Amino acid sequence: MSSVQPPVVQLVQAGFAYEDGPPVFDGIDFAVPEGRAMALLGRNGSGKTTLMRLLSGGLQCRSGALRLAGEEVAYDRRGLTRLRTTVQLVLQDPDDQLFAASVGQDVSFGPLNLGLPEDEVRLRVREALEALDITALEDRPTHLLSYGQRKRAAIAGAVAMRPRVLILDEPTAGLDPHGQERLLEVLGRLRDTGTTVVMATHDVDLALRWADDAAVLSPTGLRTGPIEELLADDALLAAARLRRPWGMAVTRLLREQGLLPEDVPGPRTAEELDAWAETAQGTHRPTG
Repeated sequence: MSSVQPPVVQLVQAGFAYEDGPPVFDGIDFAVPEGRAMALLGRNGSGKTTLMRLLSGGLQCRSGALRLAGEEVAYDRRGLTRLRTTVQLVLQDPDDQLFAASVGQDVSFGPLNLGLPEDEVRLRVREALEALDITALEDRPTHLLSYGQRKRAAIAGAVAMRPRVLILDEPTAGLDPHGQERLLEVLGRLRDTGTTVVMATHDVDLALRWADDAAVLSPTGLRTGPIEELLADDALLAAARLRRPWGMAVTRLLREQGLLPEDVPGPRTAEELDAWAETAQGTHRPTG
């Protein structure tokens, strides 16, 4: 008997088209394995948002199936409740999700809808606010939040559902560099506590730095695999209209110049390049 566990959520030969439109997907297979961080990449109009909505139950497959832990999802109240307690989607614009008067009320909405006891709802709200580092904002009116605070409040609402898979649509869009770093720290903590995170992004540098795997949508279809492998494929990047990540370009140059052995990982950020340069200088510094 095989001990291999099925993916947490999986599209199997899934097809979808909007009304009176051409097919967006036709027989697509896509699996989200547990415990991995995945970047979903593709040009505008490639189908990223549609794919995320299919995975989270916001859209229903016209053909094929959506499976949760190996079982086909039924699009009735019971089936969708089971899906949405496992998979949560956070939209790009937090104002599309925030609607309650205060942060605490907004974060509590999902758990309350599950019919959980009041003590359990309070516990989940507190945990979510702590996870997103916004405990001090619990009583703050949502309309008085900064853009970055609204982003984190929207994610907290999803985290309060304790999903196994958290899907984020361009979560760093509109954030300044400091805000991006704070959000990435939050996502790192969520990963460390067992949440599988899927992030749709246009930022290939961010994807290379952050993700384990990539899913790349192009006119030729969907490809998934280790992120370093996919983002080193120039033909795939061209088809998807994505540029080569900065870190991979630097690594390729260092290897061509004989400065970086093939078995040594290349720098993914400017900070890693600085650290590598200091180490290299120390290694080759004259001792006489």
